Formats: sequence, C-alpha cells, structure tokens
Amino acid sequence: MVKTLLPYFRPHWKLFLLDMVCAIAAALIDLAFPMVSRYAMYTLLPDRLFGAFFALMAAVGVCYALRSVCFYIMTYWGHTFGIRVETDIRADLFRHLQELDFEFYDQMRTGNLMSRLTGDLFEVTELAHHGPEDLLISVLTVVGSLVIMFTIEWRLALVVSILIPVFLVITMMQRRNMSRTSTNVKKKLAGINTDIETSLSGMKTSKAFANESVDNARFSDANTKYRGAKKDFYQAMGIFHASQEFFMGILPAVVIAVGGFLIMYGQLNYIDLITFTLFVGSFVTPIRKMAQFAETYSSAMAGIRRFREVMEMQPTVTEKPDAADLVVSEGRVDLNHVSFSYAHNPEVLHDIDLHVRGGEMIAVVGASGGGKTTLCHLIPRFYDVESGSILIDGTDVRDVTKQSLRGSIGIVQQEVFIFADTIRENIRYGRPEASDGEVEEAARRAQLNEDILHMPDGFDTYVGERGTRLSGGQRQRVSIARIFLKDPAVLILDEATSALDTVTEEHIQRSFDELMKNRTSFIIAHRLSTVRNADRIAVIEEGRILELGTHEELIASGGEYARLYHAARFLADESSHPDQEGKTG
Repeated sequence: MVKTLLPYFRPHWKLFLLDMVCAIAAALIDLAFPMVSRYAMYTLLPDRLFGAFFALMAAVGVCYALRSVCFYIMTYWGHTFGIRVETDIRADLFRHLQELDFEFYDQMRTGNLMSRLTGDLFEVTELAHHGPEDLLISVLTVVGSLVIMFTIEWRLALVVSILIPVFLVITMMQRRNMSRTSTNVKKKLAGINTDIETSLSGMKTSKAFANESVDNARFSDANTKYRGAKKDFYQAMGIFHASQEFFMGILPAVVIAVGGFLIMYGQLNYIDLITFTLFVGSFVTPIRKMAQFAETYSSAMAGIRRFREVMEMQPTVTEKPDAADLVVSEGRVDLNHVSFSYAHNPEVLHDIDLHVRGGEMIAVVGASGGGKTTLCHLIPRFYDVESGSILIDGTDVRDVTKQSLRGSIGIVQQEVFIFADTIRENIRYGRPEASDGEVEEAARRAQLNEDILHMPDGFDTYVGERGTRLSGGQRQRVSIARIFLKDPAVLILDEATSALDTVTEEHIQRSFDELMKNRTSFIIAHRLSTVRNADRIAVIEEGRILELGTHEELIASGGEYARLYHAARFLADESSHPDQEGKTG
C-alpha cells in the first residue's frame, strides 16, 4: 500500500506535513487536559489558588480553541490533500488505460472501468487523507496516555494496557473479513455499473423491441447480487462496531472497578482515579479512529488492489525504444505474408500478401467474418501481426511511434462515435488545434455545411448524447469532416455506408470521392456497387485473398467476386420489380 501511494504523496508533501503537525498538536492537547486537571485538583484547589485555577482553565479554553483550528485545517486542507492525490491517481490510471490495446478493451466492459476510475479511488483517497492522520493521533494519544498512567498507578495502567491489545487483535481479525467482503462489493458494483451503462445505452433498442421487462429483469438480478454482497459487508461491519462499542463501554467500567478496589485498600486516591477516568475518556476518540482506520483500510485496500491490477497490465502493442516518427511520402502500403489471430483463437488471417501503390484505391470485399476489418486494423497497429510484416513507404509499422503512425491514417467506420458537445467541437476532434475557419472548410468539403446552416445554432448546435440529434447521414459526414481536418496520407473506410439508405449513401459517396483524392484508400464494403470504381478489388474468404484485380477483370474471370456481384444485382432487381404473381394475385 505504502509503495503504491507514496509517489502520489510527494508532490503534495507540504499539505501532508501541515495535516500531520495539526494532528500532533490535537493529540498533545488531548494528553495535556487530564494532567492539567490532576494538577488543579492536587494543588490549586486545595491551596485555594482560585485566580491561578481560573487562569489555567482559560488557558485550557485557548488550547481547545487552537485544537478546533487544527481540526478545521485537518478537515479542509487534509481533504484538499486527499482529493489532489485522488486526481493524480485517476489521471495516471486514465493515461494507462489509453496506452492499453484493443485486446484489453475487447475483454473489459465499460462499467467495470468506470467503477475503477470513480468509486474505487474515492476509498483510496479516504485512506490517503484519514489513514496517516487517524493513525498518528491514535498512537500518540494511546501510547502517551499509557506512559503517563504508568507513572501514576502502574497496576491500573497494566490492566488498561492488557485490554487495548486484545481489542486491537480482535479488530485486525475483523478487518480481514471486512476487506474480503469489501472486495466482493466492489466487484458487484462494477458489474451493476456495467449493466446500467449497457441498459442506458440500449434504452432505445429496448423500447423498439418492447423488451423493458427483459432489461428490468437483467438489472434486477445484478441489483440483487449487489444487495447480497452489501448485506455481507454490513454484517461484517455490524460485528466490528458491536465489539468496538462493547470495548468502549467495558474499559471505563473495568478502570472504575479496579480503581475502586485499590481505593478500598488505601492504595489509590480519588483524584488519581478521576485522572485515570479522564485518560480513558480520551481513549474514546483515538480508539474510534483506529477502528475507523481499520474500516477505511479494508475498503481502500480493495480499491488499491483493483488499481494495481489495471496498472500492472501492459500493452501487447509496444513501441521500440528507438522508434522514429513515420514520414509518409507516397503512401505505399505492403502487407508481406501477414498472418494473425486474436488471443488463443484460430487464425483469422492466413499469409496475406498485398501490395498497394501510393494513391491507389483498393476495395476489400467478402463474406462477414472473413477478416476484412481485421486486415485494416493491423495497418494502424491496433493489433500486431503474428507473422509477416506491414510496411508503409518501405518502413515497418513496428519501427515507428504509434502516434505518428495513427496520425498518418484516417479511419471512417460504420458506427461513428459522436461526443455530447457541439457539432463544431465534434468536427474539430479530427485536429484539436484547428481554427474555426478550418473546421468550417472541412464541413463544406464533407457536404455538411448546408445542413449545419439550417440547425438552430449553426456550428454551435448541441448534438446530444452520441449525436442523437443528428441523422445517420449527418453523423457519417461529421466523421468525414474529421478526416478532412486530419488530412491523413492513408484512408480506411470500414463499412462506412452500410448503415445508410441508398439515397443517403449516394449523397455521401460524393464526399468520399472528394476525401479519397490523392490518398491511398482501403474500402471495406458489403455493397459491391460502392466498389466498382476501385483501382483493384481484393476478395477475402476465410482469411485468405482468393482474387485480386479490377472490377472488369474479376467479372471476366467468373470467380467468387462475379458470383457475389451477380447475386447482388439479382436481389436489387427483385426488390425493384415485384413478381408477376404478386401483381395478379
């Protein structure tokens, strides 16, 4: 735990030191009060030194006013220290998540990651702030009190010093149980966060299928599991607090019982018994703090374990120490005998050998699951090839920085992610430093400008969560405008128009034609009508290139592409010309 948190304490050590100084001051004031009271009862009151007595009590009042200032500082600046640590940890975690590969996100659900970024780190912050402070106050107060009590009456102090370790042992045993149940709660909370995120994202689909009851049942199941995990945690917490309250009640009773016995035999006086009672009373706060520390520690350790679990994961796609920035001149792409499979699964691509000239437009077609998208994900190194190599202008993509590589490649996908922001900022995402004028020019080239002019606030129109206020065609043209702004040398269109109707597709195709000018372009498409004008067409089936050539060459060869093309034309004719039986029936 210390090894994990210490690097985050260093930048804010002044606040931490201020918190610790105030904690020490508060503990010393608590220790002083019983001794001051004992002095007053032994000396000032019997000698009728009332002026000195009231002056001493006034000084006590000033000390407690100072103590309240210390607690204000510990509360305000201590929590400020804690939140700074939390934000630093969260920033590191988010940066690390950005470094992890597609493979990680293929396996990890969004809600789980949200839980690690928010709830888990709050518990860690509570420990970072309250842990050292509570532990310091508790140790100083308890150890200091016992030392003073031994100087007054060692037998009574011995009884107290035996009871405290017993209580601490019981507390530590229960802490382990709370830690175990707390970890279980966090796992269940991550699960319910995932289900909530999925349910909210799919709410429109749920309504479309009238499946609210199905989603409600799924959510209720996760909610019930969370409730069960929380119930176990509260049970452990209940036992923990019950034993704590028993100890806090029995300790003063034991002190009075043993002290009374010593008074009966003339071995202790009432003033010292009162002093002991005051010291035991001063135990209440630190012992509660120690118990609270154990509770916070158990919850925070679960969060720290989950934090370290992610931080220890390393990206599989790594850069070489001497990786240079990619400089693209021609835009030539060579795939040399490339094979690839997802983690521990059968090969998706087998010995792909494809050489694309700079500025060439190549279409990749074939049945679903054949490896088309996987092929195009290997070019920007979202995954690394298992064998073979991918070169851009003769440079292996594994020899360059990922940022320069991906900065040279533009990708337009079927599902466009639109941020809950203005249309201007969504387009600017293609190049964050772009000026408003450049954003507007990109929109014009994407044939989106006219649509924007009819929007209520123009470029400053808020587009809603995931772009719900935009049509499918408008969302796609936003993605095209981003690419115009990015101006990459290599372009990948991954089923970019498959979700659009024919009319919208034809309109957007003009934007694509403008976008693909003078760029090396890969077009993945199901609709073969969109790839006729490609310089070459690669037909992929079961991870292998079956055919490669122009549209005319492949039609003439009468192979798989010709079969797919004629089948698509037949279906198009059938849909546009109802059968005669249907007309006369």
